[in-house]
Amino acid sequence: MLGRTTGSAATVAAELEHAWRTEAAIVNDHTVDMAAEELTFAPTFNVVVPFIDRHIIDGRADRVAIRTTRGEEVSYGDLADGVNRAGNALRELGLTQGDRVLMVVKDDPVFCYLFWGAIKAGFVPVPLNTLLRAKDYEFVIGDSEAVAVIWSPEYDEEVVPALVAASPGPAHRIRTEGEGATVRTLLGGASRDLEPVTTTALDDCFWLYSSGSTGNPKGAIHRHRDMVVTSQRYGVETLGATEDDVFFSAAKLFFAYGLGNSMTFPLWVGGTSILFDGRPTADTTFDVITRYRPTLYFGVPTLYAAQLAEYDELVPDTSSLRLCVSAGEALPPDILRRWKERTGLDILDGIGSTELLHIFISNTPGDIRPGATGRSVPGYEARIVDEEGNDVPVGESGRLLDRGHSAARAYWNNPEKTAATMHGDDWLDTGDTYVRDEDGYFYYQGRSDDMMKVGGIWTSPFEIEAKLMEHPLVLEAAIIGDKDDAGLVKPSAVVVLTDASAASDDLKTELQALCREGLAPYKYPRWIEFVDDLPKTATGKIQRFKLRS
Repeated sequence: MLGRTTGSAATVAAELEHAWRTEAAIVNDHTVDMAAEELTFAPTFNVVVPFIDRHIIDGRADRVAIRTTRGEEVSYGDLADGVNRAGNALRELGLTQGDRVLMVVKDDPVFCYLFWGAIKAGFVPVPLNTLLRAKDYEFVIGDSEAVAVIWSPEYDEEVVPALVAASPGPAHRIRTEGEGATVRTLLGGASRDLEPVTTTALDDCFWLYSSGSTGNPKGAIHRHRDMVVTSQRYGVETLGATEDDVFFSAAKLFFAYGLGNSMTFPLWVGGTSILFDGRPTADTTFDVITRYRPTLYFGVPTLYAAQLAEYDELVPDTSSLRLCVSAGEALPPDILRRWKERTGLDILDGIGSTELLHIFISNTPGDIRPGATGRSVPGYEARIVDEEGNDVPVGESGRLLDRGHSAARAYWNNPEKTAATMHGDDWLDTGDTYVRDEDGYFYYQGRSDDMMKVGGIWTSPFEIEAKLMEHPLVLEAAIIGDKDDAGLVKPSAVVVLTDASAASDDLKTELQALCREGLAPYKYPRWIEFVDDLPKTATGKIQRFKLRS
């Protein structure tokens, strides 16, 4: 039985089904009123109920919730069963409400069981980047004061040394599978009945650690309402997602972008998610699209560029797709143009963050401006401010602030960074430099730390990178500031080619000419270096600070 409704089982099901199916949901436990301008949550609200339990009431128990590329199918009934078993298994370990459960888990149904099961039982799941090193895991284990660490055995090489070094470290250390006591054996012996712990929409729910690209990772504390807001505002109101959609995300579950794409969006609408636990490359992602026929595809600019470079050789079948999405790094206009020419499909570029959980500024179907990040997603507001925090005029660059009801409430154990990032009136400093035009479209200029002054004029690295990528031999490009013989800062380019053997001094001259012709004269790169790859975060953002160092 869900919530506080009383009466026969049939009456309870009928009452809750009516509550969920009514456009303006009846104010009952765990419901959301979506008819109002702002989403309104019931006084008692555990987010697992609308994302997991609701589908059983709505008759979706036999519908496929998850398909894996290993051939596994998980119905909504199976998912609810796994979630309850996971929550009970964690309780039987002796965890208490609010305890943190670190998850270094591959994209697999077990990830979903653990994540939602922990929340339903009153614990705090903390998915971690599976690409981190032992020193990073050691830091997060200590910083989070986690009681349990659960990991896929594929990550033994980095997780095990971190656990050995942690002192005293978590009481519970469990692999998802393998020999001995594992998550799978614990699930098999746990009860399949679990009542949701009593919480509110504003209670702490889960954490996500930032990439730590410029220091130690920071734990962003998210609340029960946050996943509802992103799933409704972006998933439904921006993408038009429905239960008929099949979702495939090259971005993984462990960070905010992938968590929404592969898990919360499909579960919010009753759709189907395709989980792929391998490395996303042009070959592997095109194979998944061809075989599993998704309708919505989520990638990052570097992957779209790689897919275009190998499109003729791989000849993928993209006919099932109705829409593609890009985030993680700004999408160069030339990639958008070439993708449209090749596939006939639009790519919706947008910006999201760990702190705001998903995309909050985006292009939309039928309203795409090449080179623009788009306009604010419903329910979000954006401002561009100068160094004193004053709004800048239209057409002038400044720091992007944004706010919405999916924002993390704080960084764990880091009041200084919380104060610096999360400002008054719920405004969040994104750390990005943007320009807004008179029509309300936002244009990315670069990370605020990556901007450079050339000849006394602020210059965007992204603009130069986008111009370089118009050349058919350029796969990726990064612009950093370097000093000439006079000690003055000028643009310097680091370039990845589609064919490494094409590198030459003549090509460098050709690329410089391309920039001279298409950009203001002072913006062309004075130096060009060809490399095999660029350093990136797990979300696909180029780490220019590593190139500068």
